Amino acid sequence: MYRVVTNVLKRFLKASTIYKYGFNWSPMYRRSTAKLIEVSDDLHYVKIQLKLSWKNRNYAGSLFGGSMLAATDPIYMIQLIQILGNDYVVWDKAVTAKYKRPGKGVLFGEFVFSSLEITNIKQKVAKDHEVDLIKTMSLINEKAEVIAEFSKTIYIAEKTFYKEKLKLRNSKQQN
Repeated sequence: MYRVVTNVLKRFLKASTIYKYGFNWSPMYRRSTAKLIEVSDDLHYVKIQLKLSWKNRNYAGSLFGGSMLAATDPIYMIQLIQILGNDYVVWDKAVTAKYKRPGKGVLFGEFVFSSLEITNIKQKVAKDHEVDLIKTMSLINEKAEVIAEFSKTIYIAEKTFYKEKLKLRNSKQQN
């Protein structure tokens, strides 16, 4: 559903506008209590903000770790889906979270892909048909102190390769 709506809206709006408001209005992302506050036109840069509130405060009075994780979870995957286009399949595979100190006040996170990194991803996928990409990012407070670090494993494959892989898997399960 979201992909269809995005494709329709691309006729009228920039991808960065759709991305920003789509996330901020999406019920799933709103529940994380985070907001996208900056998105570059090419979608290579996204900045989020996560404020401590009654909705995400834990028993100890700091930001609930689940809210921090949920705020960071979908960003890289959706960035890559939009940047790479329809010839690729992109899935979140795993995440490792390291909470360094209690989150208080306002936290920020940045998600960045360089043009060189995107070129390298495309080259690796062209060569190997699929790749696991590991990206790390941090949530920081207003004093630039690291509150939490997240390491994401993202699966990227050629769409045709992925479909064949699924067919093989399904045929093995039926036998």
